[in-house]
Amino acid sequence: MGSTGTVLRELRGAQKSAKGVSLYSRYVNRPAGRMLAAGAYRAGLTPNQVTLVSAAFTYAALAAVALVEPSWTLGLAVYAALAVGFAFDSADGQLARLTGRGGPDGEWLDHVVDCGKLLLVHAAVLISFYRFGELPSDAWLLLPLGFQLAAVVTFCAGLLREQLGKAAATAQAATAQASAAPADPGTPPAPVSRVRAVALLPADYGVFCLVFLLLGAPGAFRAGYAVLAVVHTLFLAAFLTKWFRELRGLRPG
Repeated sequence: MGSTGTVLRELRGAQKSAKGVSLYSRYVNRPAGRMLAAGAYRAGLTPNQVTLVSAAFTYAALAAVALVEPSWTLGLAVYAALAVGFAFDSADGQLARLTGRGGPDGEWLDHVVDCGKLLLVHAAVLISFYRFGELPSDAWLLLPLGFQLAAVVTFCAGLLREQLGKAAATAQAATAQASAAPADPGTPPAPVSRVRAVALLPADYGVFCLVFLLLGAPGAFRAGYAVLAVVHTLFLAAFLTKWFRELRGLRPG
């Protein structure tokens, strides 16, 4: 194994594109994941093992939200565990690219853990509201369900957009090869937009996790959570419109 510095340089070289990534993921979560990936590499862990470590931190934090009475101490502990879990979620992919040990099984496991996280985080808030919250109205219990719907639809629709886009691109390349026509090289990738990276901050999971720091003030937590729910719903509408148009543009002929 090389030195930690050498491993970090190799990880930087294998970094995914920053296009479509918020400032938090680009400057906080990915660098943190890079450090964790380097440590995991030197410890001999596999990418799938790192994914399971991510799940352990994340799911333990969500269980605490559901089972423990809210307090400032709980909020700090939950946020720290969620942030570490999110960094490990970045580290597994970086480790896979570094070692060449990634595969369909690892990608599947990563998506399963992510999907479970999106379901459980809002279920945990709902349980906490029901068990510990002195709610102004029972209607507040509907908020986590709506937020959960927006989060899961965004996740699934984005994943389908990626997979269907790849399938369409592969089919177009195969058609071009069969007809002996040169494949369309397309347009060069657009430069990374800092404005877009800032605009995506409210939709970043790492930024969402910050709301749990307010668990010691139930009213402030509810307000912050509600604002994020509205923002994520607006992002969902924008993403669905964008992705539908992109996929429609990939129709053959």
